[in-house]
Amino acid sequence: MAKLERASFGSKLGVILATAGSAVGLGNVWRFPYMTGQNGGAVFIVIYVGCVLLLGIPCMISEFIIGRRAQANTARAFRKVGGTNPLSYIGYMSVLTGFLITGYYAVVSGWCLQYIWASLIGQLQGGDPSFFTNYFATFSQDAVKPIFWTILVLFIAFFVIAHGVRDGIERASKLMMPTLFVLLLVIVGAACMLPDAGKGIEFLFKPDWSMINGDVFLGALGQSFYSMSIAMGCICTYASYFSKQTNLTTSAVQIGVIDSVVAILAGLMIFPAAFSVGVNPDSGPSLIFITLPNVFQQAFSAMPAVGYLISLLFYALLSMAALTSLISLHEVSTAFFQEEFRMPRRSAALVVTLSCIVMGAVCSLSLGSSGQYLQLFGKSLFDVFDFVTGQLFLPLVGFLTCILIGWFVPHKMVRDEFTNQGTLHNVRLFHVYLFLVKYVCPLCILWIFLHQLDLI
Repeated sequence: MAKLERASFGSKLGVILATAGSAVGLGNVWRFPYMTGQNGGAVFIVIYVGCVLLLGIPCMISEFIIGRRAQANTARAFRKVGGTNPLSYIGYMSVLTGFLITGYYAVVSGWCLQYIWASLIGQLQGGDPSFFTNYFATFSQDAVKPIFWTILVLFIAFFVIAHGVRDGIERASKLMMPTLFVLLLVIVGAACMLPDAGKGIEFLFKPDWSMINGDVFLGALGQSFYSMSIAMGCICTYASYFSKQTNLTTSAVQIGVIDSVVAILAGLMIFPAAFSVGVNPDSGPSLIFITLPNVFQQAFSAMPAVGYLISLLFYALLSMAALTSLISLHEVSTAFFQEEFRMPRRSAALVVTLSCIVMGAVCSLSLGSSGQYLQLFGKSLFDVFDFVTGQLFLPLVGFLTCILIGWFVPHKMVRDEFTNQGTLHNVRLFHVYLFLVKYVCPLCILWIFLHQLDLI
């Protein structure tokens, strides 16, 4: 049987932008701002950056090592690197996690497209705070509209994935990531020029050390894990397309910096506007779909046309961030089906797309009037998927990956990949990495895991 030719990224820029696009998503533009608002602002950011350095980057390098060493989809990569060790089968769990996340993440991505459309036709203009609450509730519980947008966003992802690694993922990343940064900077500039915007900037950059407590540390640890797409299979899958010359440590640091900068810029985009109109910064998960439309409307009430444009650009930005991550999640499962079942790439991508449409439709319907028939343990299927993947699978896969790399994979193999077969003079840095991945990362992840289950 002929061996499948392994795809690869065509340039260093493509490696960085595609992998950064995988990490940069709703976790940065949606989750990071509301987590920052709920955990004291600047002090949360300081701890978060520390967590990225001590937890996020070593975990990312571990997935890079597995993916590039094996040059295979995530499930097969773990089997190749782990050998007969039972932990090698966690690659399958990672693929399953990415697959399940794709199903419900596509629903939220579809909401972003709906809000672009609503902004274009003026549906988000002229309402009071209760209007935006009712608008989101009515739309998200509708039996048809959210599913339509879910199908559309999944087929956009399918179109990119079907064109392959270089002509699809890499080309799309080179277009979308710079566009995302430009949109971010435009909205940040507009938000920071509002009256009393300085209060929001101070909230983000002037730490109040009295706010530090265990919950802030745990929140920052969890956010660094969520934000950098660790344990979803994305990082490992993309690393399998890296060349042998790619510096894994440098790439991880660059991606960590991009990821953190985007998250902080998202805060600069949101909090100056929120403080300008007196909105509480800890509005929680509803921030972008309920609170922010009202914030934009109030902040630019003297210039309705500008408010309309900023609202439109914001939801375009949000959709772009959601799509870059959705593409990487889709690729995890596509690569698995393509290689494990020897399917043509387009067929594998179509199988994943259609499966995720079914999952997405069920998750969306579970939030609507028929939701009582689509529940488990008193939760909607949407919330069940979110809980199982985010609070169980992600920390468990991350923990076991660190244990596998730190304690069972031969250190020579790990060192060879870390140092590019000895061509990089970073052996001392390797020992720092190995200490973090053997001791610090597993303990931190275990702490997060037990806290999320209310066991500590």
